[in-house]
Amino acid sequence: MTVASPFTLLGRSSECKARYGELSTLHGTVSTPVFMPVGTQASVKAMTPANLEEIGAQIILGNTYHLYIRPGHELIRSFGGLHRFMHWQRPILTDSGGFQIFSLQELAKITEEGVAFRSHLDGSRLFLSPENAVQVQEALGSDIMMALDTCIPYPASRDEAIAATALTTRWARRCRAAQSGTGQHLFGIVQGGMFPDLRLEAIEQLVEIGFDGYALGGLSVGEPKELMHEVLAATADRLPAGHARYLMGVGTPEDLVEGVYHGIDMFDCVMPTRNARNGMLFTSQGRLVIKNACFQQDQRPVDETCGCYTCRHFSRAYLRHLFQSREILAYQLNSIHNLHYYCTLMAGMREAIRQDRFLAFRHAFYQQRAEPLAEHQVEPEENP
Repeated sequence: MTVASPFTLLGRSSECKARYGELSTLHGTVSTPVFMPVGTQASVKAMTPANLEEIGAQIILGNTYHLYIRPGHELIRSFGGLHRFMHWQRPILTDSGGFQIFSLQELAKITEEGVAFRSHLDGSRLFLSPENAVQVQEALGSDIMMALDTCIPYPASRDEAIAATALTTRWARRCRAAQSGTGQHLFGIVQGGMFPDLRLEAIEQLVEIGFDGYALGGLSVGEPKELMHEVLAATADRLPAGHARYLMGVGTPEDLVEGVYHGIDMFDCVMPTRNARNGMLFTSQGRLVIKNACFQQDQRPVDETCGCYTCRHFSRAYLRHLFQSREILAYQLNSIHNLHYYCTLMAGMREAIRQDRFLAFRHAFYQQRAEPLAEHQVEPEENP
């Protein structure tokens, strides 16, 4: 079914599949490609709305599963929706909760009708159907809603992937039918595991249903990075060119550059804020682990090319002191820097595509980065 798209494609690279555009929503227009900071529970951790505006965040993400459980969508509706509840007047996307159900699968039972699960907070019995997922998101008042999906683990057999992908498509059809005339956009989610042919079939089926935008889900679920990039390369450009393309839950700065290279418009990930709280900072020359002793007397900012509040005012030595002392300010200043880095990276890519020099930008991005420090593995938190 043909659906009028809220996305306007403004230009493409002549050298690769990178593109830039605009996505119109009830709370403003978003320039793409764009990174969305994750505010799972109506709060981007350690960041105020003013912090987010200052770093240039255009749109943030909330989560249906967590907000459904606490404080409840009806309470948020009584405040006039998420925007008023959390004092954020720019666009918001809400994830349907499919990934959280996947990550808490020991508490959930998936059937044709939906997902029966126990709250991770108090064990109470709850149920989320495709229709419920849309109704909850309409109550939250997000600008972009996501269809309920079944995320496929890695590894998964082909038969498992076929069954889960078919269920996601049936649920997508029910989500579309449940949508009312609120003006909110609804995106469909492409599953298919690590099988490109299944994903291409899923794209055809979702386009036939007709959505306001399309997302690639079920990547970055434990598969090797090379495999993720292979699947991305085989599927991203097969999503409708006239609609926004969203790669869910990804990723590192390198993932963002490669995603844009393959034609992706939208990204989200907890990495910049989670890693900030664990002392890993992203810089133009690679990753920096602030707790390292070599920074104890270092008077330089985190990144001498960065103009964020943290880098304008504080030294590596001070940030190390705060982190070692477990001062709450450490998490805020580190988060400001990491999210500023991500938003600035996206702005740089948008401009490079406009000027048709994206491949030069991509080359410089990798050339500039020093040999990265060893990957700093951070422990998952209860509520990422």
